[in-house]
Amino acid sequence: MFNIGFPEMVVIFLVALVVLGPEKLPELGRALARLTVEFRRATEELKRELALDEIEETREEWQKMKKELKEPLEDASSSGSSPSSS
Repeated sequence: MFNIGFPEMVVIFLVALVVLGPEKLPELGRALARLTVEFRRATEELKRELALDEIEETREEWQKMKKELKEPLEDASSSGSSPSSS
């Protein structure tokens, strides 16, 4: 994603250690982990909702097509002429 390698991670860790100190660093790590978990959970929920929306749209399209195909058959049968007679 960000293409961060091991050397970059070490530099980031050292800067965070100097800036925050050893007492605050574990708290920051836990907060970042919680943030990552919540972000992943929200992303998965959004994916599910979008998939459900697509399924509902497809179902509505099928219902519309079914209705459009059924109407000419009902009209033909109500007019008294059968499709098999010529």
